[in-house]
Amino acid sequence: MKSQNKEATQGLKPKHIPQRSCIVCRDKRGKRELMRLVITDNVVEVDPRGKKAGRGAYLCPRFECWDAALKKGRLDYALRTKISSENRQALLDCANSLPKKEA
Repeated sequence: MKSQNKEATQGLKPKHIPQRSCIVCRDKRGKRELMRLVITDNVVEVDPRGKKAGRGAYLCPRFECWDAALKKGRLDYALRTKISSENRQALLDCANSLPKKEA
């Protein structure tokens, strides 16, 4: 009974949501709202669950952020590697399916 009274008077704590920043636009969002890219075995790939081992970087799910990250070398810098042209093209293909900013 005492534990029920304690919860009723103090209220429940809100669940902690980890925050991450997009490497291009620097917007802070919840970890699940951003897309994680990870480098493993010299290949950069999307990590949909956010659980793969390796150095990771976060990007907004918008074409503009992905385009800037791949063309301006920000992803290379964040992951501390040089992305191959084949791998870069595969990531650009993935970025083309993302929503683009409306004019």
